Amino acid sequence: MSEGAKHDAWSAGDSYDAYMGRWSRKMAVRFFDWLNPAANLDWLDVGCGTGALSSAILNRCNPRSLVGIEQSAGFVATAQRNVDDKRAKFEVGDAQKLPLDDHSKDIVASALVLNFVPDIPKALSEMKRVVRPSGTVAFYVWDYPGGGMGFMRAFWNAAIALDPGASGFAEGKRFPFCTAAGLTELVSNAGLQSVKCTALEIPTVFADFDDFWRPFTLGAGPAPGYCVSLPEEARDKLRKKLSDDLPRQDNGTIALNARAWAIKALAG
Repeated sequence: MSEGAKHDAWSAGDSYDAYMGRWSRKMAVRFFDWLNPAANLDWLDVGCGTGALSSAILNRCNPRSLVGIEQSAGFVATAQRNVDDKRAKFEVGDAQKLPLDDHSKDIVASALVLNFVPDIPKALSEMKRVVRPSGTVAFYVWDYPGGGMGFMRAFWNAAIALDPGASGFAEGKRFPFCTAAGLTELVSNAGLQSVKCTALEIPTVFADFDDFWRPFTLGAGPAPGYCVSLPEEARDKLRKKLSDDLPRQDNGTIALNARAWAIKALAG
């Protein structure tokens, strides 16, 4: 396991929801505005997490059916609690070996997960295998190299200032391919056709500093995993530096932005 990956703590679904799920839900709305899919289709959500993308599919896309696949049993349990719809089911499974038949889905989608898959070409090959001829493969990931996740960038800037060794854990260094060119190349090499890529942005507004800080103390995700691994004294120093550095609005809120790269392509 790499030094960065050892902090990828994804088992606690509720903790992840506090850290990332609330922003993933907002980004999912932007994603589907851009994707503009037809209704009454069979969907697969790869790496469904706590159900943010699945909820948006059910609420906005009027699918015929939806299957969510996720390797974390804790996340599957959270998704099952979050999503109460008879069209949907959630299963534990691996993005690199999807437990579905060939050409069984109209759309295969994924949100904020592809960069964490050990063998990305294999996962894209599996998505292509599962989708029907002329079906769509679509996903989005955060713009890590471009500093597109404002609250992550603020966290890692403060962490690295106190501990230069923390730079090895930061997502921008670990996932350099999360750019328009890098993602387009990966998808094209997987044999998908008519590849399109766009940047999607949302605001991430925190009610106060505690609202910003608390998710980093829950351990779900690379930055929170790093945070909880620190000795108490070091963690307190990180908290103080962030509190001192972050911009505040007049009402005490902390307003930052988040940017993702979205991809859609056809199976051919």
